[in-house]
Amino acid sequence: MDLGVNIIGAYHSAFGKLEQETLYSLYEQAAKGALEDAQTEAGAIDGIFVGNYSGGAFNNQENIASYGVNAIPELRHKPMYRTETACSSGSSAIHMAIMAIKSGMMKRALVVGVEKMTALDIKGVTEALAMATYWPEEGNKAVNAPCMFADLAKGWMRQYNFTEEQLRSWLAQISAKAYSNAAENPLAQLQKPRTAEEILSIPDEKNPMINFPLRLHDCSLVSDGAAALVLEAADLQNDEAVTFKSFYSAADYLDSFGKNKSDHFLEGASYAVKQCLQDAGMKIDHMDVAEIHDCFTITEMVLYSAMGLTPAGREFEAIESGMVGPKGKLPVNLSGGLKAKGHPIGATGVAMHAAIYKQLMGQAWGIQKENAQRGMVVNIGGSGTSNAVSILERK
Repeated sequence: MDLGVNIIGAYHSAFGKLEQETLYSLYEQAAKGALEDAQTEAGAIDGIFVGNYSGGAFNNQENIASYGVNAIPELRHKPMYRTETACSSGSSAIHMAIMAIKSGMMKRALVVGVEKMTALDIKGVTEALAMATYWPEEGNKAVNAPCMFADLAKGWMRQYNFTEEQLRSWLAQISAKAYSNAAENPLAQLQKPRTAEEILSIPDEKNPMINFPLRLHDCSLVSDGAAALVLEAADLQNDEAVTFKSFYSAADYLDSFGKNKSDHFLEGASYAVKQCLQDAGMKIDHMDVAEIHDCFTITEMVLYSAMGLTPAGREFEAIESGMVGPKGKLPVNLSGGLKAKGHPIGATGVAMHAAIYKQLMGQAWGIQKENAQRGMVVNIGGSGTSNAVSILERK
């Protein structure tokens, strides 16, 4: 079934260290860019939903949603809301906009995802991101994102009896895929392709261990950027559109892997994918392209089983077989993903949806999947605490 909600326009800034941009300028560019792409006047928008993880920690600015009025005065007195679910904040904004349109209270909504991270040094960024952990037992005790996903990697190795050397090879292949794809994307933060062999040969001092077994080249980027979408009710009869077939967001325990949830399988993501496919009346084999969460290379690898591409414990087969490569059965992260395109937290989910929208419209910013008709977004917040999945189809 269709949800009765279409995407009719999208915007995606360059991602990276954007020294000339602010949280405000990125918001404004994204909002105006999406409206222009949709050929829609601001006055036709009924509400604005903004994904932003922590403008307070990064930029001393909470209450960012209403800056939409400053950016586009024609939006004054429209309802504006901010969503925050860590790295899935942007997808949560999209899902809230869908619900508003399905309720009948809105006909068109503007969704903006934005984050300006590089104003802080790496210590400040680490502290800001640690607020997405269960603070009393984790963030307050120096547990951060690399710690949590290192726990997932170690749990996976223990569960399936693989060595660090084996895992490192598979993760290098995932990194290499990201770098190669990003090199074709003019909006990506990293533009230099690397092979898996090149990554594995990097000296330890240039590819240091961040948290065993994850190294620097296993980690996504500190980024600035913004993305935006215009959504509208399908009964407005826009023929040049992509429709939402289904969406689902599955919450899980706030604390890290291995406490109340698995340390080797992404249970929340698996639940959300299964629910989304069921609601759409589809199987994973029906997907032509996917943008999935690769905050760390281990995240992407373990998502292969959560999505049903491989059995648990055999996730590496998806990368070794080429299934998830640019010419594979289900190309994953043709944009370069969080790993190489960039990961401005609040913008990430919106950017993932924008990338799939452009793929399905045949207007990809990077590598174009030929004749792509259906796509999936899998966006994770925290240690699998918020799992947002969407299925989109070209009308």
